[in-house]
Amino acid sequence: MQLVEPRPNRPIPIRITPLIDVVFILLVFFMLTSRLQPVDHLELANNPSARSPATGEPLPELTVIANGQIQWQDMTMPLEHLLPELAQAGITEVNLATTNDASLGAFTLALSQLTDSGIDTHWKRENDKAP
Repeated sequence: MQLVEPRPNRPIPIRITPLIDVVFILLVFFMLTSRLQPVDHLELANNPSARSPATGEPLPELTVIANGQIQWQDMTMPLEHLLPELAQAGITEVNLATTNDASLGAFTLALSQLTDSGIDTHWKRENDKAP
């Protein structure tokens, strides 16, 4: 007496249609829930309630250029020389922008060093307007 039926010799086919349906539904969901408008300043801090909505003096603009140096107030210098200048000026919050030819590594290094030195840094994304 045999208690278990033997497995069939042919492989059982995997039906791919339900998997495609699930992927399509996820694609539609993420397309509908994503933001379609560009953002000028992306808040990188985890605590947005600490920000004051009051308008005041604009934040200093720092720009990372292609060679990894930073432009600030018509001066171009390495970040190691800029950090003491910012501390001496009493600046605790800045907007960080990049030129089109700046590398991601230079931006990431500048962002991490500014954050490590206690300066709240916001990434300013420039909108490229095609003619």
